[in-house]
Amino acid sequence: MFSFDQLRGFVAVAEELHFGRAAERLNMTQPPLSRQIQKLERAIGVRLFERDNRRVTLTPAGEAFLSEARRLLALADNAPDLARRISAGSAGTVRIGFTAGSMFAVLPRLLRRIDERLPGIDVDLYEMVTREQVAALLAHELDLGLARPPFDRDVFDSRVISREELMVAVPDGHRLTRNGGPVDPRELAGEPLIMHTADKARYFYDLIVGLVPIREENVVHSVSQVLTMVWLVAAGRGIAFVPAAATSLNVEGVAYLPLAARVDRPVELHLLWLRESRNPALWQVLAELPE
Repeated sequence: MFSFDQLRGFVAVAEELHFGRAAERLNMTQPPLSRQIQKLERAIGVRLFERDNRRVTLTPAGEAFLSEARRLLALADNAPDLARRISAGSAGTVRIGFTAGSMFAVLPRLLRRIDERLPGIDVDLYEMVTREQVAALLAHELDLGLARPPFDRDVFDSRVISREELMVAVPDGHRLTRNGGPVDPRELAGEPLIMHTADKARYFYDLIVGLVPIREENVVHSVSQVLTMVWLVAAGRGIAFVPAAATSLNVEGVAYLPLAARVDRPVELHLLWLRESRNPALWQVLAELPE
């Protein structure tokens, strides 16, 4: 195995093509520099230089090795600074989980802010329902979630990042579109309903059941993703309750009506993270995101 001192000696000789000048540049004498090059050549098993009394030239192998040697030295020189920046949170990676619903408006805004304020931080994205995000956070496979409540407050900390209306998505031309105003939940009795699943979309399931009298016999489909619900509405399969951000999907054949409910903006999306997270970049991201 070779050392970084040997690599620096090799690069100096390769650039100077003269052992004496290279030794002077490295503040050393020529004999130990020559021994470094010999050890390096033995370690990698090829001749790097052709030498005679008049000149020093790189062999083809030496020319190829030069670019890699420079790259390795650059990595070594940058490593301490990178480690310091990661420790301070100004560099590193934050792994973010997000629900499909958050992708319509909240996630793009969050990513733009991180890019603008923290250009040294990389973001890895993972689409997951809230239940999967919670498991991934506990397993330290995620650093930050865009998830729906409730959460275990002893383990997690969170911050509301978005509140929005709950809308009724109906096929174009549906009778409910005639008035155009808020839909009274009582008007929905008997309508075929595309519902959120109770296991994978528990937050929306509980929210809707608390706001609207749901009859199980009216549920024609149960799905977990908002986009799927909207496409089913467009296909005339029924009506669905979706967050207001779904209107940005612009799916043809679907109209959106506000739901008359006792809570104006009941749909919450939270930033979610482990209280014990040891990723410095996470705390920098949280400090840059609005309260």
